[in-house]
Amino acid sequence: MIIIKSDKELSLMREAGRIVAETHRLMKQAVVPGVTTAELDRIADTFIRSQGAVPSFKGYNGFPASICASTNEELVHGFPGPRKLIEGDIISIDIGAQYQGYHGDSAWTYGVGQISDEAQRLLDVTEASLYAGLELVRPDVRLYTVSHGIQKVIEEASFSVVREYVGHGIGTDLHEEPQIPNYGVPDRGPRLKPGMTLAIEPMVIVGERYVKTLSDNWTVVTVDGSLCAHFEHTIAVTEDGFEILTRA
Repeated sequence: MIIIKSDKELSLMREAGRIVAETHRLMKQAVVPGVTTAELDRIADTFIRSQGAVPSFKGYNGFPASICASTNEELVHGFPGPRKLIEGDIISIDIGAQYQGYHGDSAWTYGVGQISDEAQRLLDVTEASLYAGLELVRPDVRLYTVSHGIQKVIEEASFSVVREYVGHGIGTDLHEEPQIPNYGVPDRGPRLKPGMTLAIEPMVIVGERYVKTLSDNWTVVTVDGSLCAHFEHTIAVTEDGFEILTRA
């Protein structure tokens, strides 16, 4: 069941989204050579709580941290820890905040100092695919039309779409219906309606699309060791299009 949010619920989700967006602004400033991923987690946790919210991820199904910090070949669900970022790394930071019972969720991939041309192109294409999908969001459009728009940008750049992990509905639960793949056949899937709130999140790999989970049972990496990126916004479907709730 896809839950339609009331105006009051949307106002709470806007506040959750604001907190997530401002946390990302802090992350963008803090991602420099020499910083540890544990320090990034501490900065995010402190700020989210200072805003009257709580981190959505901490304790979620046992996840031990407030952000997911995934570097280079790590796609999603990386644990923050003592690892120091070095010049040329890329890091995907996924942030969720729960405010008065409602969640906001956004991921962004950042370059650490000067990164390679290939890495920059990966970031540019992944971000472009997110916005290409968003531009298709409006009432009565079928969901997989959005999915196809994302896929088209990625594959035209000769990158690979991750199939195992998808976007999702969001609200009082971090993960609600519907599931939102980043590939699909247009004009299929449920019709979008005003008041739907969705976390749309393309995940893209330079090499082959295959991924695996490490022995910590969380961190997902590319099988071939190639670079990957992850961009995500929480949005609301409006009467004439969409509203980004996590705009930085």
